[in-house]
Amino acid sequence: MQVEECWCKSITPIMDEVRTKLGKVPVYLTFDIDGLDPSFAPGTGTPEIGGLMIWQALEIIRGLPWAGYRGLRPCGDSPPYDPPGNTAVVGANLLYERLCAAEG
Repeated sequence: MQVEECWCKSITPIMDEVRTKLGKVPVYLTFDIDGLDPSFAPGTGTPEIGGLMIWQALEIIRGLPWAGYRGLRPCGDSPPYDPPGNTAVVGANLLYERLCAAEG
């Protein structure tokens, strides 16, 4: 899917499809901060306009089947690209959402 297909739309229907396709199989998930529009996460080495909105990222995190997942090993961001820390705040909040979803 191209990001243009997601512009001005909710990601929730897409996440319903993802959950159906995943079923109960174990998966490895990575969320690349570069997928967000740089207005939300400017601290990336490859900023590209037109990325996902922050509320769409929340829909992705909240829409995944987290129940029963344990053993999270988070890793950080790149401080040289993020002097004010804005991207780190976005990453921390997305991680918080993931941790809350794991308990739900």
